[in-house]
Amino acid sequence: MDTLTNDIASGGRHNGGTEVEAAREASRQARAAVRQEVRKLIAEVENLLRCVRDAADPEVARVRAEVESAVAATKRALAERAGQVRRQAGERLEAGDRYVREQAWQAIGVAAISGLVIGLLLGRRGLRGRELP
Repeated sequence: MDTLTNDIASGGRHNGGTEVEAAREASRQARAAVRQEVRKLIAEVENLLRCVRDAADPEVARVRAEVESAVAATKRALAERAGQVRRQAGERLEAGDRYVREQAWQAIGVAAISGLVIGLLLGRRGLRGRELP
């Protein structure tokens, strides 16, 4: 069995599964918090730019133009990164789907064995505390 099949058979707990999932969730939450903070910063900068829009000082106008350009570049970079993440997620889903289709009998076997093991474990629990006939 290859690594992916082993991971499926072990319920995704290969290499410390619960710790890995906890780390992934913490990473997702951290990324979400960073995205929220960046959006908030951009909104505050845009609000500041609106406040100085009517300033007559040429230096203020030059700085405002530079900041507007930086905000626009940041928004483009964020949009590009979001597009990359969506593409990567789609590619990974497609790869998983392709793997299951190409290895259908292995996937069915893993699912059947997993079901059998779960059934046996649940059956054992049901027999505990009861007397056998």
